[in-house]
Amino acid sequence: MRSRRNIQVVSAHAEGEVGDVIIGGVNPPAGDTLWLQSRALENDTDLRDFLLNEPRGGVFRHVNLLVPPVDSRADAAFIIMEAAFFPPMSGSNAICVTTVLLETGILPMQEPETVIHLEAPGGLVKATAACCDGAVTQVRIQNVPSFVDRLEAPLEIEGVGTVTVDTAYGGDSFCLIDAASLGFAVAPDEAYDIVQVGRRVIAAANEQLGFSHPENPSWSHLSFCMLTCPPVREGDALLGRHTVVIQPGKLDRSPCGTGCSARMATLHARGLLQPGERFIGESIIGSRFDCRIEALAEIGKGQPAVVPSLAGRAWLTGTHQHMLDPFDPWPAGYRLSDTWPKGN
Repeated sequence: MRSRRNIQVVSAHAEGEVGDVIIGGVNPPAGDTLWLQSRALENDTDLRDFLLNEPRGGVFRHVNLLVPPVDSRADAAFIIMEAAFFPPMSGSNAICVTTVLLETGILPMQEPETVIHLEAPGGLVKATAACCDGAVTQVRIQNVPSFVDRLEAPLEIEGVGTVTVDTAYGGDSFCLIDAASLGFAVAPDEAYDIVQVGRRVIAAANEQLGFSHPENPSWSHLSFCMLTCPPVREGDALLGRHTVVIQPGKLDRSPCGTGCSARMATLHARGLLQPGERFIGESIIGSRFDCRIEALAEIGKGQPAVVPSLAGRAWLTGTHQHMLDPFDPWPAGYRLSDTWPKGN
């Protein structure tokens, strides 16, 4: 069997969201920090195109590259590759990475609990894995500090009118908007229409509101639109259903870990969620993350923030060796607008 490349991947999903993990066949990118390595990998585009474009990938797929950590406190490090951006952090991908590291034996598993530290481009996170009979049954990720940028900002959306939105950071940047104000209930049969409207929301938010991280000014855009339903009480927890539109045009199948973190920051800013209280994030397919605010913090020059955590489960779905025939006429793959929206 002839091949110019041989990349070994363990496939996984966390509460419905694909987060495959590259375990071999790729050298670490250049850069003195993980952030610079992630920018180098994003700017090169070769690996992303090879794995995320058809025929090997698709708009629904995320892939994580394991690299040696730069931070001496970390047990492992990973760079997240999405279709449009390489985000600073991802909760669902961190859960997938933790599960792959432990269930494949790359890092040793201890029962009933294994604690590891993961370095993401956006910072160090703590992963606490519940383990039983060689399986990871839940992973709690203590995320990077998360904060509100704007509350109740007016936003003019083409074809909709003026609405009120929040913007917040939870390891990535979000524009949060009440789903009912756009005519949605966050139901599965609305998925296509939510994506179309959500893309307009995030484009308008970047044009009219903008975003800049106080400690990482190179992250200077809003990535995602989150459509939220009003939170309700479920036992001792606050339950919030929502969905996140991911560029270039798909919905997060999981409750979105960075999205839950950003939403908890807004709930805390409104006095609706205090440290230690549970928040359950529920996705459009009904999967859930069990979340809470672990502590309060400050970032930058006194910017109030919360330290959030989220817990969920990942499942391994297969192993793959992705190869490239020397005579394949599409070595970088291809994208068509029937699944990849135009302009991306």
